[in-house]
Amino acid sequence: MNNNGNKRAPTTATQRLKQDYLRIKKDPVPYICAEPLPSNILEWHYVVRGPEKTPYEGGYYHGKLIFPREFPFKPPSIYMITPNGRFKCNTRLCLSITDFHPDTWNPAWSVSTILTGLLSFMVEKGPTLGSIETSDYTKRQLSAQSLAFNLKDKVFCELFPDVVDEIKQKQKAQEELSARTQPLPLPDVVPDGDPQQAHYGLPALNGGPIPLGGANPAPGLQQANRNHGLLGGALANLFVIVGFAAFAYTVKYVLRSIAQE
Repeated sequence: MNNNGNKRAPTTATQRLKQDYLRIKKDPVPYICAEPLPSNILEWHYVVRGPEKTPYEGGYYHGKLIFPREFPFKPPSIYMITPNGRFKCNTRLCLSITDFHPDTWNPAWSVSTILTGLLSFMVEKGPTLGSIETSDYTKRQLSAQSLAFNLKDKVFCELFPDVVDEIKQKQKAQEELSARTQPLPLPDVVPDGDPQQAHYGLPALNGGPIPLGGANPAPGLQQANRNHGLLGGALANLFVIVGFAAFAYTVKYVLRSIAQE
């Protein structure tokens, strides 16, 4: 931490926040990391990693703590910056550990205590000033969108470079998985006796081999199919003509026999 910007902060607040910083580095809060601004120790930023088996799983939620000059005798303000579906963004949150309730504040509470209380209230559903009601589906959507959202925040990227790398690796893995699992187009369903129109070398709906070669038959195959159809029609017409001729000949033979009798 840089002490250049901490001259305006009272000695008591500065010393206490330095102690809390060392404590949180030695014994991190589960799912949370926090850093003070190098220019102002009274403003801390935090990142909550969405806990497993919650609608926030996989998300990264950036927020900040604003400590009063009278800290630790007065509580801080808490803000959430990343859209999350639980709290309003950039709005003071009304929790028992914030400046909304100075009467319940305990000076022995540390930054770790504050962040633990915030996470506990985040995964609950109790209403309070600054909270909002959304569906779990919305929270999951915001969880997925939080990665790209935070990367656009300059302060976030400066204070949490390790988290930024983690997010980028996660995005890369998601892109690779999406590319590998991209579904293939389904084959067309073809009518009986017309397997030539099926795709991708799969069996036709009612049996029969299907030619390979993509979604559309080759031009030569299309021409052959048309020629086959024309030949079949011509043969059918020929059989009809021959049948009529045979019938006429038979009738003529019968009439001639009757005349001779």
